[in-house]
Amino acid sequence: MTHIIVITAAAGISDAHIAALSGAAGAAAIRLDDTAAEAPGDVAGLSRARAALGAAADANLTPAANRRKRLLIADMDSTIISVECIDEIADFAGVKAEVSAITEAAMRGELDFDGALKARVALLRGLPEGALQRTYDERVRLNPGARALVETMNRAGALTALVSGGFTFFTDRVGAAAGFAVSQANTLLIEDGALTGAPGLPILGRQAKLDTMLRLCAERGLTAGDVIAVGDGANDMAMIEAAGLGVAYRAKPALEAAAQASLRVSDLSALLHLQGYRGAEIARD
Repeated sequence: MTHIIVITAAAGISDAHIAALSGAAGAAAIRLDDTAAEAPGDVAGLSRARAALGAAADANLTPAANRRKRLLIADMDSTIISVECIDEIADFAGVKAEVSAITEAAMRGELDFDGALKARVALLRGLPEGALQRTYDERVRLNPGARALVETMNRAGALTALVSGGFTFFTDRVGAAAGFAVSQANTLLIEDGALTGAPGLPILGRQAKLDTMLRLCAERGLTAGDVIAVGDGANDMAMIEAAGLGVAYRAKPALEAAAQASLRVSDLSALLHLQGYRGAEIARD
């Protein structure tokens, strides 16, 4: 057995789904928990499984070797949390539509990240610093499965890192809430209690995420094959492509096409099932 087909769905995997997976794989499927099952398979079996399951579940093919990763590196906005923080900050400044349009274009890979970040932050000039805490309190929520993912990998001895093109104000808080051991992001410059309209330099973008992944690997004596990376936009492309298992979570089409695995209807605990974790091993949110 060189590869494994894993099916996951937040709404649950039924016995009928397991039977469909067994038929597609040509081998008996086993249930991992209520939301996941797996079977030995190959690319042809994956295609059959996807055709049989349609939009009911995510089906992905993973190598059987080195399944359990020793480093998790995750994007924050629209991945670990449900919103784009800069868009929500902009709402308090009355410029959400303008900022969101730039965010979407940047996530699709249509705009240079550095330039897009500077343009969005410039629109926030003069916003009171207190809007950041209000944004966190009122708008920021962990996505389902986030805490289970991070805590389970922490317990297994993996290093967990939150890397964001957003801002440290949020990664510090989200990282603590989810249980990440390491976090990294950009900074917002503040003077006299208000945003200046400029980010701190250098700006941490696509390359910085990859560089962080490689640095953490070097520090831990790991290879890229020991990494599971997850994100949703173009800014995550380099680390997703380099990781041993790169996962697109409800992602933009360009990232989904580049990732080894894609999750559309699963929650973040599916990253554990892709690594072969069973229900009894998973810390629950």
